[in-house]
Amino acid sequence: MKLKTIALVLPFVLATSATMAADEAKPVDPSQQIPGAPDEMAKMMMDFTKNAEVLKDPRKFVPFFMTVTEPSFYYALGHQMLEPGQWANMTNSLMSPASYAAWMPLATDPEVYTKWMAAGMDGNFYTALLTQLTDPAKMMRWMMAPLDPKAFELVLKTLNPQMYLNWALSPTDPRWLQAGMTPMNPNAYMGWMGTTMNPATYGNTWKGFATYPYASMPGAMPMMPSPAMMPAMPTMPAMQMPAMPAIPTMPAMPYGGMSMPYGAMPMPR
Repeated sequence: MKLKTIALVLPFVLATSATMAADEAKPVDPSQQIPGAPDEMAKMMMDFTKNAEVLKDPRKFVPFFMTVTEPSFYYALGHQMLEPGQWANMTNSLMSPASYAAWMPLATDPEVYTKWMAAGMDGNFYTALLTQLTDPAKMMRWMMAPLDPKAFELVLKTLNPQMYLNWALSPTDPRWLQAGMTPMNPNAYMGWMGTTMNPATYGNTWKGFATYPYASMPGAMPMMPSPAMMPAMPTMPAMQMPAMPAIPTMPAMPYGGMSMPYGAMPMPR
């Protein structure tokens, strides 16, 4: 029984290990790299078109975990939350169809589950996480956080009149005006409809369904020809009905009456 179990599990383990090795050998797109600076990471966390990237790949989750366990990340996040413009950017990102495309693969893309399953059986992944939690230098930075000048700067910012002036003038910010006009923009709904109908929205696994020859030809979709471009329909020849022959007149009936069946004669009156 144990041999059968091992025989069933071993191909699966080898397949997941090969998948993870292929992922490690694959170069990471520079546009999708996770920022290491706390300020950039804080901005990314308030952007719903990008913050889901850290959950799609364990290779991106490790640097994210390394940054968010630093006290400087929370200082930067506090500064971002005190700025009304950053809240406007977050609102606009929520109403963007790109936010739907960023989060849906977490539920619909089998590739995401495969990567995390492979990471769950890799000891290096756990070592990378535990190293961050047991770093003595990081523990010291947390102990000294109340005395960090960045912490004092964040507290004093709440007493700055300029911050309250920015919040009072936020209704005139073009970013907030854009957030208010988006629900009344028909193009926003068309964008959402196009995003929901695009197979690539639901992960890399489904991108092949939108590739020729399984879909339409590449390029612009052919339009229906206008009536002026269509060939003229042939006209039907005029139909002439032959003349009907004249109906012969019936001979006069005897006794002024009607003819009777079987040669019967009407009775005289």
